[in-house]
Amino acid sequence: MRFSSLEQMIQLCVEESVTIGQLMITEQAAETGTTAAQVIEQMTAYYEVMKEAVTKGIEDDSKPRSGLTGGDAKRVHTYIQNGVVSLGTETCTAMAYALAVSEVNASMGRIIATPTAGSCGIIPGVFVSSQERFGWSDEHMVQGLFSAGAIGYVIANNSFVSGAEGGCQAEVGSAIGMAAGALVELRGGTPEQAVHAVGLALKNSLGLICDPVGGLVEIPCIVRNGFGAVTAMAAADMALAGVRSVIPSDEVIGVMLEVGSAMPEKHRETAMGGLAQTPTGKKIMKELYGRSRGKG
Repeated sequence: MRFSSLEQMIQLCVEESVTIGQLMITEQAAETGTTAAQVIEQMTAYYEVMKEAVTKGIEDDSKPRSGLTGGDAKRVHTYIQNGVVSLGTETCTAMAYALAVSEVNASMGRIIATPTAGSCGIIPGVFVSSQERFGWSDEHMVQGLFSAGAIGYVIANNSFVSGAEGGCQAEVGSAIGMAAGALVELRGGTPEQAVHAVGLALKNSLGLICDPVGGLVEIPCIVRNGFGAVTAMAAADMALAGVRSVIPSDEVIGVMLEVGSAMPEKHRETAMGGLAQTPTGKKIMKELYGRSRGKG
């Protein structure tokens, strides 16, 4: 890749008069030794999987073997149909879709890790709901996925995308930043605005711990995907309105690395702290495994 920071990415986009998505297609093709058409074809297949997961999560009654979760996407979707929602129909739909994909993941269904399985609902939630709302083509959405991929590439190479390494800020936080920046570009914003959206989104996720109850990617992971989709859309709107990330987005990524590195091990996907070690969390753990796990 010819860029390792978001600032370098913007510079290349400006110099070559291309979007972030177009730049990433060129870079990905060169990196893999394939053609632009081939990398687009692969990403198109990924987007099909995302759309299928949204549909499955909304329509099916499949639940994970743990029995802990499932059906919340349907509940939210029904709630949207039956009344006036506080968020507004479009934003609440994105939340429902994000929950749907995350529930499919928990029930061992097919998803695309964006950037991880634990944060797999955020980008599909934002993308599929926005496509329905604005009438965008699949080709347009695929361009957006390349934009999200470019942002994720920078985050992964300068910080974390793994909860075990940097907490949930690294998984859900990164996905929120990727979705926010990509949505700005999908809506016609500039690369600079997209990058401001990334910084705004990441700042709102700093310090988020990874504390899965029972060590499963269900509680609180699924609902965090729902909230993450909403946050991504808010960050995109702020950036499109002209709100800037006063701390440059590359520096925010650096802070995420700092915070994640300082995060105690018990708050990094070990189920040794946080919600996993509440009285209810311990009770669930005991019911699942027949014995208590973790400290306390």
